[in-house]
Amino acid sequence: MVSKALLRLVSAINRRRMKLLLGIALVAYVASVWGNFVNMRSIQENGELKIESKIEEIVEPLREKIRDLEKSFTQKYPPVKFLSEKDRKRILITGGAGFVGSHLTDKLMMDGHEVTVVDNFFTGRKRNVEHWIGHENFELINHDVVEPLYIEVDQIYHLASPASPPNYMYNPIKTLKTNTIGTLNMLGLAKRVGARLLLASTSEVYGDPEVHPQSEDYWGHVNPIGPRACYDEGKRVAETMCYAYMKQEGVEVRVARIFNTFGPRMHMNDGRVVSNFILQALQGEPLTVYGSGSQTRAFQYVSDLVNGLVALMNSNVSSPVNLGNPEEHTILEFAQLIKNLVPLEEGLNKAIHYFRKELEYQANNQYIPKPKPARIKKGRTRHT
Repeated sequence: MVSKALLRLVSAINRRRMKLLLGIALVAYVASVWGNFVNMRSIQENGELKIESKIEEIVEPLREKIRDLEKSFTQKYPPVKFLSEKDRKRILITGGAGFVGSHLTDKLMMDGHEVTVVDNFFTGRKRNVEHWIGHENFELINHDVVEPLYIEVDQIYHLASPASPPNYMYNPIKTLKTNTIGTLNMLGLAKRVGARLLLASTSEVYGDPEVHPQSEDYWGHVNPIGPRACYDEGKRVAETMCYAYMKQEGVEVRVARIFNTFGPRMHMNDGRVVSNFILQALQGEPLTVYGSGSQTRAFQYVSDLVNGLVALMNSNVSSPVNLGNPEEHTILEFAQLIKNLVPLEEGLNKAIHYFRKELEYQANNQYIPKPKPARIKKGRTRHT
């Protein structure tokens, strides 16, 4: 009996021991698995941190480049005045990307008006007005005034037309259409919306004048079939159209007869006296003078012309007005002035600086335009 009882006791003790051992083994297994899991999580987290750190190292320089690009593309506009609603005008400038038009755009924008530039870029350049692109008061429309335009405006500066001999002689029919059909379209627009229109006419309406200087009541000495007739006669009929619309339809018109003008943004190879002389002087060539050089010309700086255009637009003068410099120089005097780069002639210095930059640009693109003959009466050629 004793032996059986002893065996049962030993058996019970062994069962408890086995259970305890199994329990200890299970706890050890669980602890081992948990430890491995914790280690794996730690390794994974460390790995993820390393990957994120590596990505950050690669991405940060890209972010810097993006920030630099954003800074470079952030448009910095010239200072613009604030005008109240009643003083701010909606102004349309046809040919506003051209030489005179772009300077007029600058003035009207800086004066605080809302400006819409219309240009087909036949002679105008987008880069003349690109510093305003994106401004809330500015809009640029690629449009040919030979086609009708529907827009709400208060004033129209109608400057659209080739103005230099090489350009308007290149396509005389287009020049005529721009100055006739284009002017009719702008006058029709002015009539529809009740806008005032200023026509940029020209001293060429006087033809080859027999009177010096020409006053506004001089009728001129013109050749309707000459080489410049497409421009001269186009402007003459444009003036006629303006006054027909004024008399018949009550449209408010202003007519500016513009004389020789120079300054930055003028085309280097437009064949005019100032352009030729500056280009030849910068390239170290002798300045070509046609005829005796005693012919007189008056040259105005472009900002003076722009001030005159704005003053005329806002005046009560409806008759034609000459806009030019009353001080005349002979061609020889002017050639010498440019050759010597006279410091007091601020306008000339600005024009010369612009031409120098243009030459650098052309040289980088392996193209340097040669000046075309100046628009002066035939005669023997001199150099100075």
